[in-house]
Amino acid sequence: MEQKFNKILSLADVQINGSRPWDIQIHNKKVFARILKEGSFGLGESYVDEWWSCEALDQLIYKITRIGLHERFEAPFKLFKFLQHKFANMQSKKRSTQVTKHHYDLGNELFELMLDKEMQYTCAYWKDNDTLDKAQENKMQLICDKLQLKPGMQVLDLGGGFGTLARYIARKYKCKVVVYNISSEQVQYSQKICEGLPVTIVNADYRDAQGIYDRVVAVGFCEHVGYKNFRAMMELAHRTLNNEGLFLIQTIGRNTSLQIPYDAWIQKYIFPHGHLPSIQQLSKSAEGLFVMEDWHSFGQHYDKTLMAWNENFTKNWSKLSTRYDQRFYRIWRFYLLACAGAFRSRDINLWQIVLSKGGIHGGYDSIRW
Repeated sequence: MEQKFNKILSLADVQINGSRPWDIQIHNKKVFARILKEGSFGLGESYVDEWWSCEALDQLIYKITRIGLHERFEAPFKLFKFLQHKFANMQSKKRSTQVTKHHYDLGNELFELMLDKEMQYTCAYWKDNDTLDKAQENKMQLICDKLQLKPGMQVLDLGGGFGTLARYIARKYKCKVVVYNISSEQVQYSQKICEGLPVTIVNADYRDAQGIYDRVVAVGFCEHVGYKNFRAMMELAHRTLNNEGLFLIQTIGRNTSLQIPYDAWIQKYIFPHGHLPSIQQLSKSAEGLFVMEDWHSFGQHYDKTLMAWNENFTKNWSKLSTRYDQRFYRIWRFYLLACAGAFRSRDINLWQIVLSKGGIHGGYDSIRW
């Protein structure tokens, strides 16, 4: 079986126990049968169990996904996942809290040591700069430019993260911002840093959003909505926007329209019930509600963002190891580096989308800087 895998991996210029950084080092020969049985899920599980290692894990995943090698080893239990997502709403209100408890409420110390100073846990914008702090500030400014913000505007932020985008908008543009977020850790953090600003943090599901706004923004949020709820999300944004309103979405996206999660391993360890939308799924859900003004793709920036997060995570592990064990370390290294490789290969993408409720009179000027 090892010989067979060596032949398959050679298609991606990867060798078993080779000398190059991206070559896979085998520590348990049962790994071949496990990957054959469980597909990419087994690849991640066996890494966490220390059955194999790789010096440049991001490069290994890049090489595998670039030629679609991972798609040849789809696990048989994927049928169960398809049926589960076909007949159940995996992102219902009740289930939506699972990802916050499992991931976003792990403890702010983890994110403070891994992220930039603004605690932005979404893709940065690296154009013409080399630091994570500046790249994340650029991302927030790019969003504000695309939303054409003006003083006094009312802004609805779906998800909200750690509240730093809301704070940025309120401080710089003198806008009033309302955030809906179900993560207790993020809500507490947001309330603290936004104190004294015209920012209201609501600890509630986005589907409970009320009011009429000039702008709606959803950054790193759509991935948790689920394909069964994309239309409801669009209808909510349409309902809460005034007639001249703009809706900006920043989301990870994939190249095909599927009704099952992007990756079973990510589902188990990182983002329960997460779902990456396709172009078709998003555009169909917006049909009849919005005018498409702009679609900006810059997934290569997420590769660089993830590598920066991994560098911070690794550098600060000694400060985290008293709270998290070595298995957690391997889980998060695999998560960060495998995702970086997938963005590098263009297996997944990052989009900023601007939608208008009634169409911008005279047209919308797409912003790139």
